[in-house]
Amino acid sequence: MSGTETEPTAGSMPAVLRAYALLADGYRGALIGPGGNVAWLCAPGWSDPAVFSALLGGAGRFLVAPAGGRFVWGGHYEPGSLVWRSRWVTGDGIIESREALVFPGEADRLVLLRQVRALERPARVRVVLDPRADFGREPVRDVARDGDRWLARTGGLHLRFRGGAGLRRDRQGFLAGELTVPAGGRHDLVLELATGPHDQPGESAGELWRTTEHHWAGVMPSLAGPARRDATLAYAVLRGMTRPGGGMVAAATTALPERAMAGRNYDYRYAWLRDQSFAGQAAALVGRYDLLDDAVTFLTDRVLADGDRLAPAYTVDGDPVPPERSLGDLPGYPGSEVRTGNRVGGQLQLDCFGEALMVLAAAQRSDRLDSDGQQAMRVAVGAIERRWSQPDSGIWELPARQWTHSKLICVAGLRAAAGSAPPRLAAAWSTLADRILAETAANGLAPDGHWRRAYDDDRVDAALLLPGIRGALPPQDPRVDRTRRAVLAQLTQDGYLYRFRPDRRPLGDAEGAFLLCGFAAALAAWQAGDAVEANRWFERNRAACGPPGLYTEEYDVQQRQLRGNLPQAFVHALMLETAATLGQVEPCYQDFDG
Repeated sequence: MSGTETEPTAGSMPAVLRAYALLADGYRGALIGPGGNVAWLCAPGWSDPAVFSALLGGAGRFLVAPAGGRFVWGGHYEPGSLVWRSRWVTGDGIIESREALVFPGEADRLVLLRQVRALERPARVRVVLDPRADFGREPVRDVARDGDRWLARTGGLHLRFRGGAGLRRDRQGFLAGELTVPAGGRHDLVLELATGPHDQPGESAGELWRTTEHHWAGVMPSLAGPARRDATLAYAVLRGMTRPGGGMVAAATTALPERAMAGRNYDYRYAWLRDQSFAGQAAALVGRYDLLDDAVTFLTDRVLADGDRLAPAYTVDGDPVPPERSLGDLPGYPGSEVRTGNRVGGQLQLDCFGEALMVLAAAQRSDRLDSDGQQAMRVAVGAIERRWSQPDSGIWELPARQWTHSKLICVAGLRAAAGSAPPRLAAAWSTLADRILAETAANGLAPDGHWRRAYDDDRVDAALLLPGIRGALPPQDPRVDRTRRAVLAQLTQDGYLYRFRPDRRPLGDAEGAFLLCGFAAALAAWQAGDAVEANRWFERNRAACGPPGLYTEEYDVQQRQLRGNLPQAFVHALMLETAATLGQVEPCYQDFDG
């Protein structure tokens, strides 16, 4: 897709979500808009306050765009990386800007690279740099210049900027001006933000680019098949959103609404345990065990530390998620009040124990589970044994009830764990799984034989596709097929699947279609032996993105727009798993070092 843009200005409306590209280095992520502005970047880490917050109407921006006039925009990711190339076609030439966060990142220092390229003809570009910490509240101060370098501070962050010799102080912010790049030439801009002073001279732009290219090449799977481009990007997103040795954020953003101009919104800049499981299992399928290892490490640490009190989500460092609070001084994305923090920390989500068991079992099958991981398995089983009969908030984080999906995912986790456990434990864990399944069948089946949402709710729920996919029951069990048919009959619209019907309004009026559920429908059809239907669901849902190929949690079927936070990691994880399961991609194992 392409479009016509004029130069963004402070306070202008943000772009539609499908137009943004993600840069990420494991410790934080940035969103680049079609007009060349860094519309979102939190620093120093994922859940810290933003220094560029134009996405939510805040102050602070880093603009690189054609100077004057109008342009048509486009862009693409360089294969096997999160290196993005913005591309603008002006009235007299073509300009590109190569964009990346230096990878791998550092916890206390980020480096943002922007390399302007003039193709065939000279290019004039407008540059504005005005970082403002704490969601725009902290302007730049303590400015100093040393030749080609600018030094400053904003909030608690120390700034160093190289490549801005042609820029001048700006009354409205920090730096602004125009750069002229000769035909066929390049100009590097290097922005560093750190929690301490920049004591070292810093690597050259060329060295930083080579480091980034080398490390992306080293962590990416080599895939073959018709969906290899999209599957490879999905893996890059998961890798970029995972803190090395830590958790994977659910999304890079906060407070993006679920409906156009209205609707609920949440802060997803934290690590949900369920998401770690989805990502770890997908990584195991394509043979890249570093991402599986990170998921296992994070889950093991949390299960061993908290046991029965396991929270559904943590910060990527393993700390508690802060409580929800409003930032009323920010305009927000259209139709949305800005919130940070999340109320999820105090919930019991029973399925998290089952999800932990499934990814630990995947590691065990690959001979990658150490003694701590094996102990975490036993702790998770014990927690299920003590808590499986209790009401919980479920996968959709709703008021506590006897949710059928939660109990069945525990069954699936117990069966997966039993499959790789010593005989005595395997027998005990299988017996517990049978007991939970029998009680759930006695209370969680609708009169026509499909699983119902909760013990007191006969309606269907797309989450009920997952227990069959994950092995809670054999594929040929009639309850699996009846549930699949009921879900698809009642929750499908135009080839997309909704979570559930929250009220009597038509599908799509209350919330968008859930892309996670659409990929689950593909997996369920594949398991039922219908390859054509599986691929139909896969292709429909993998198309629900913009030019960069990123997915949000929800998709507005009528308006063909992305809704919710961007990018949503668990959608990319299930897209990758579905592609591998359907044979749309195949790993080239000889390229891996394991």
